[in-house]
Parts: sequence; structure tokens; C-alpha cells
Amino acid sequence: MTTRRTLLAASLLAAMALPAAAQTEIKLGHVGGPGSLFELSANEFARRANEKLGNKAKVVVFGSSQIGGDSELMQKLRLGTVELAIPSSVMSSAVDAFGMFEMPYLVKSRDHMKKIEQAVVWPSLAPMAEAKGYKILAVWENGFRNITTNTKPIVKPEDLSGMKLRVPQGKWRVKMFQAYGANPSPMAFSEVFVALQTGVMDGQENPLTQIYSAKFQEVQKFLSMTGHVYTPAYLVTGKTKFASLPADVQKILADTAKETQGYVYEQAAKLDDDLLGKIKAAGVKVNEADKDAFIAASKDVYQEFAKEVPEGGKLVDKAIELGKGMK
Repeated sequence: MTTRRTLLAASLLAAMALPAAAQTEIKLGHVGGPGSLFELSANEFARRANEKLGNKAKVVVFGSSQIGGDSELMQKLRLGTVELAIPSSVMSSAVDAFGMFEMPYLVKSRDHMKKIEQAVVWPSLAPMAEAKGYKILAVWENGFRNITTNTKPIVKPEDLSGMKLRVPQGKWRVKMFQAYGANPSPMAFSEVFVALQTGVMDGQENPLTQIYSAKFQEVQKFLSMTGHVYTPAYLVTGKTKFASLPADVQKILADTAKETQGYVYEQAAKLDDDLLGKIKAAGVKVNEADKDAFIAASKDVYQEFAKEVPEGGKLVDKAIELGKGMK
């Protein structure tokens, strides 16, 4: 009798443990390093979501390209082997119209981006992404991009002439820097530090949060404040995999993704202020760029984009209209 009771108790304990063992793991992958805006954003989202999810599921974050670079993560989202990712520039490789955010000096500020989000991203870009198998849950941030180099400071476009410059995946960034006279080369973010350290690349361009968290200040001499592109980031999931999750889990993830945007923007603004000082303290020489000269050199890129991606060109025009009168 005692043995039977023991077996019964063990069976009950095992049955009670099943839900926890079967808990759904929701993998969130990104390329940001420790201390990056991507890491802060992902961890805050996971914290908030997991509080609401309870035992239904658990968001687990994998940063620093642990489960793939941007291109790999985009493939894994479609395959359903990764549930969530934070792509930025690479979105233009999946949907041409996202190349609008590769257009130099298009987005003036975060307030301008919020207008673009409501008038362009959700009604136009999000459905285009969904048609390719991706579902955007929220618009977050990568940030305003600046150039670092090992050779000389960049003040005007002609200073980039012949320079080997790493750029992210996305053909419009390549075209932009070709227009400035550089020799741009797409490369996975995880490979950039060594490329700069060994001289395979002379420089790169990224928001300050990515520059500092990736320790580029250790292998670069100059930081030129070009602010040439503002890149939003997106919390993205695979359409098919997301639809397979329970409806209440879907709702929690979608709601929390949007709720986290305020935190992302707040942290982004704080990092902008903090990191410039830290990069200077590391011995990097910082200079302002002649933005008017860069804007003048960007006209051909806008014209080519409008010609090659007509729907994207129309969205660019809409974004420009939304920014009139804004600083």
C-alpha cells in the first residue's frame, strides 16, 4: 500500500510538473552587443512580456549574433526556427520599399519618425512585409548613424573618396556611399571589429550605441558626426510561426512590443548624450561634418530610388511632407 501511495504521489508530482516542462520558448535574436540599445530594448521587452506571460511561454533573448547575423535571422524568422528578431537596415533586402529609410537625411527626429510610423509604416510598409512572410510587431530604433575611420576625419563627401567602408546589408546604403565616392562593402556586424582592427576596412558607419558597445573606439581614430541616416529597428516575427502561437500569447507579445517603444526612445536619447563623451574619452577625435554638402551629394540616390522603387519613392515624398516645419 505504501509503495502504491508513493507511486501515486510521484505520478501526481510529475503531472503537475508537465506544464512547466512544456513551456513554450520564444527566442528573440539580435546583433547588438552588451550595453547596446538593441540589448536594452530586447531585455526590457522580455522582462515586461514574461511578467504577463506567466507559465504560458517565456521570451529568451540571444544577443551578439549568437543565433545568427541579420540575414540569417531574417531567414530563421520565415522558417520559424527563431520567433522574434530586431532587424534594421536589412529590412530593405526583404522588401524594397523599406529602402526609404536608407535615404540620407530623410528622418529629422524621433518625433518625425513617430509621424512616419503612423502614416507610412503601419498602413503601407507593414502589409508589404507581411506579404513576404514577416509580421512587424513594433517600431523601435537603431539610431542616427555616424562614420568612424582610421585614416582621416570626414567633413565632406569627397573625404570618403576610395575609402574601404563597411556597410550593413541593404543595397541603398551601398549606393549612397558610392555616390559619395567611397568603396562600400556589406559585411555582417559580428565581423566588423576584426575587419577594422586588421585594416581590411578603413571605416564603418553606425549609431553611437552600436559603435561603443562593439568597442569600435578601440580600433578607430576618428568619429565624424555625419548623422547621415536615421535607421528605425523593428520587432519582427515570422507570420506563420506567430499565427501558430496561442491567441493570448500573440496579444501579449504584440501589445508589449508597442508598449516598449517609449522605453526604447528614452534610452536612445540618453545613450546619444552619454556615449559621445565616452567615445571621446577613449581617445577618438570627434568632428562635425558639413551636412549641407552631404545632402547636396545625395540627390542622385533619391532619384534612383524613386525610379527603381516607385512605391518607395511615393512613401519618401510622404515622409518629407510630414517633416516640413519640424527640426
